[in-house]
Amino acid sequence: MRDRGAVRVADLVELLDVSEMTVRRDITELDRAGLVRRVHGGAVAPDTLARPTDEPGFQAKTSWAAAEKESIAALAAQEIAPGQAIALSAGTTTHLLAQRIAAEPELRPLTVVTNSLPVAETLHGVPAVDVILTGGSRTPSDGLVGPVADAALATLRVDRLFLGVHGFDASGLMTPNLAEAATDRALLHAAAAVTVLADHTKWGVVGLAHIAPLDAVDTVISDDALPTEARTALTDAGCVLRTKEH
Repeated sequence: MRDRGAVRVADLVELLDVSEMTVRRDITELDRAGLVRRVHGGAVAPDTLARPTDEPGFQAKTSWAAAEKESIAALAAQEIAPGQAIALSAGTTTHLLAQRIAAEPELRPLTVVTNSLPVAETLHGVPAVDVILTGGSRTPSDGLVGPVADAALATLRVDRLFLGVHGFDASGLMTPNLAEAATDRALLHAAAAVTVLADHTKWGVVGLAHIAPLDAVDTVISDDALPTEARTALTDAGCVLRTKEH
């Protein structure tokens, strides 16, 4: 940390030849001691200003918690029934779910509403999948957001929304992008049921914009490393938590 000013969990796992859980636990302890500041995917020097407006690009996020995201996408696919209309928000985990839809004919036919360019590209031309792509302004995460996207979503209704988030805690779901928060809320309003896809590294990550409280969510799909405080907060909010162990 002193040499570089910032470290990534994946790099530390390889450098120190220890598990990801060990690295994350140690970062948490160092954060509590004031020696580092925990951020999404790693840690930075404690005197680095917190930047809740930081928005990583789509490609940068694809390697973060990759195994956990694959597991989450597999669980999410179990919530899909042929003939449904579903919505997939922008995000790397929702993109993995789109890849499963493309690869598994038993999940189709489907109508998929999305504001994600990678999701739309993955599902373009897949038999028995009708893709509805919102317009809007493009974000670093390759999502389409803003008034055009919001207006399109206001006219639609879907059976279930699969929503990716930048971060979440007991106060709710967050993103660093104000326009994306509004579009995510439009997605929420269009859905009869809401499933959030969030690996354990998203817990405690702060974004500038608040999307919705936890009690607006029906189900959260995460991984086994989700901390106890997160599980308690979700239970208190009435959310169903699904992980590989349950």
